Amino acid sequence: METNEFPDWLKSKLTRKKQAESLKNILKSKNLHTVCEEAKCPNIGECFSKRTATFLILGNICTRNCTFCSIKKGVPDELDKSEPVRVARQIKQMKLKYVVLTSPSRDDLDDGGATFFASTVKKIKEIIFSAGVEVLIPDFKGDMSALKAVLSSGIDVLNHNIETVKRLYPQVRPQADYDRTLRILKESSSSSTGFPVKSGFMVGLGEKKEEIKELLEDLRSAGCNIITVGQYLRPTLRQLPVVRYLHPEEFKEIENLAYGIGFDCVVSGPLVRSSYKAEEVLLSFKKNI
Repeated sequence: METNEFPDWLKSKLTRKKQAESLKNILKSKNLHTVCEEAKCPNIGECFSKRTATFLILGNICTRNCTFCSIKKGVPDELDKSEPVRVARQIKQMKLKYVVLTSPSRDDLDDGGATFFASTVKKIKEIIFSAGVEVLIPDFKGDMSALKAVLSSGIDVLNHNIETVKRLYPQVRPQADYDRTLRILKESSSSSTGFPVKSGFMVGLGEKKEEIKELLEDLRSAGCNIITVGQYLRPTLRQLPVVRYLHPEEFKEIENLAYGIGFDCVVSGPLVRSSYKAEEVLLSFKKNI
């Protein structure tokens, strides 16, 4: 999709020059991946210029075929057992105080990669004790015992994106399940460790207002505390087309609706992404509770 097809409130941000090439080169030289690059995030210039990134662990190839996502699909490489240590050391070298870990779906692994998530979190906490760690996890095929390994690893925020309304799941996330996502969030919110539970979804795929309301109510009932809402932007021509661009005022309406339903922290805007300004979101959450 050409830039000139975007509405005015998106153009200035999307056409800004990408910054912080030095950070890209550092990560590439260490054979580390970020979801910022793999998923073609529109905020990459801003975040990289501030030396922040969301690390993509468990490789950069996904076993699923979600039709909104540009991360590579196929047969993943074998796990790199040195990755948890390398990620932790790189975070220390970059002097990061707060990091987000995410991964592609790894349905080829017995536990979906949960043990690897837990190992990476523990290694980060071991090397940088004061670092805050947020995990943006896949669904581990609904394996609650696998999920518990992550919940008990010392994380500060559990994030699992629901992505879209229930009606659109077969089209947008054909290998995922709406109710399974809610179960992941509910199990996480029931954890005794007391961290906030976060989720996010996209708009602009053809969802209706009443479906957004139902989605928010379902998330809150599952114990979700923090919600992020952003405009779906088509990464390449291979992904689903945008049905509609929502005006910034509509994002404000969704924000007000979510607060009315009972969320503690809501971040809603055209270029909001689930890990965008993650540390600031957590601090805002703490102020609101």
